[in-house]
Amino acid sequence: MKEWMKQVPPDEVKNYDKAGFMSEAKIGERTALIVIDVTYGFTGSEGLTMDEAIAEFRPACGPIAWETMPRIARLINMFRELGRPVVFTRGHPYNVLFAGKATKSTRSMKQPPKFNEFPPQIMPREDEFILEKTRASVFFQTPMASYLVQNQIDTVIVCGVSTSGCVRASVVDCFSHGFNTIVVDDCCFDRSNYAHCANLFDMHAKYANVVSLDELEPLMLGKQMQKAG
Repeated sequence: MKEWMKQVPPDEVKNYDKAGFMSEAKIGERTALIVIDVTYGFTGSEGLTMDEAIAEFRPACGPIAWETMPRIARLINMFRELGRPVVFTRGHPYNVLFAGKATKSTRSMKQPPKFNEFPPQIMPREDEFILEKTRASVFFQTPMASYLVQNQIDTVIVCGVSTSGCVRASVVDCFSHGFNTIVVDDCCFDRSNYAHCANLFDMHAKYANVVSLDELEPLMLGKQMQKAG
């Protein structure tokens, strides 16, 4: 059983099963990866404690971000090697000036430049799409859906931060736009492990298929081999 499933009372899992939730989603023929908000503002600098990371950037998730980073890099590299699109998102630098904040949390009205910088481990390439957003969902008043349709994407793979915030909001909207949606659980992170586990459970029950990176890799490679054959 997955670690995040262990946080849910067994009787409640059984009730979800009986009610028809928890079904497995299918991976389609044309996939894209969305890496949500993995910038220093939500990680903090590498090597900091949680308290130190929050002192640097209030939304930072601290050590768990850097524990997750190698898996996110591995996921990105897999998509690059397969020639599939990778989209990176971050907050719009002028967010608060015209659209308010992405969440109701108390944050500075003006963030330092490093806040929106990507760590070198996952730095986007020049030909990869960087989407700047003003709200939690990557779909809210952005060209995200148009980009996916233009590229004939049928399945969206999601990773990033925070599981309970921008990841969840984006997953719900992705499902609502009609895309097969897959969340890579060990490539997402949150400042709260409880919120991380609860939201993975809820997304898996209703909006997405939640899998690990080790589970996703053979699915992706299998699709590639089918095309080659």
